[in-house]
Amino acid sequence: MRTYTSNSPQAAGRIVAIALLADGHLNSSELAAVHRARIAERLGLAPGEFSTILRDLCEDLLLANANMDWSDACKLDSDVMQQVLLELEDPNLRAEVMSLCLVAVHADRHLSDAEAQLLAVLSRSWQAHPWQRLLAS
Repeated sequence: MRTYTSNSPQAAGRIVAIALLADGHLNSSELAAVHRARIAERLGLAPGEFSTILRDLCEDLLLANANMDWSDACKLDSDVMQQVLLELEDPNLRAEVMSLCLVAVHADRHLSDAEAQLLAVLSRSWQAHPWQRLLAS
């Protein structure tokens, strides 16, 4: 899995792309929904850059999981997922990404188990610990 600069638009975009693929299907309504939600503008991506990030993610998944079917290949193991999530440290960027992930997973009007699991992982991983809140005060 390729890496991106911490808190970069590309790192943020990849997490939204992971949400789009979480159920093993890329539905045109999901893709249209994130574009209507102005993903490029909200994350600071150049026009067309999200498509490149999505394509690169698909390539990474296929290379890493060549012997699996596509729906299984879309599931990142927990170590890889944690590494991807650590690329976003900024709380405001995390909130923006979570908002876009919600748009992505609800666009087809069906929340799969894999999508729900991804949202739970994002929420747990990015939840501020009590000592972090004290430092921010």
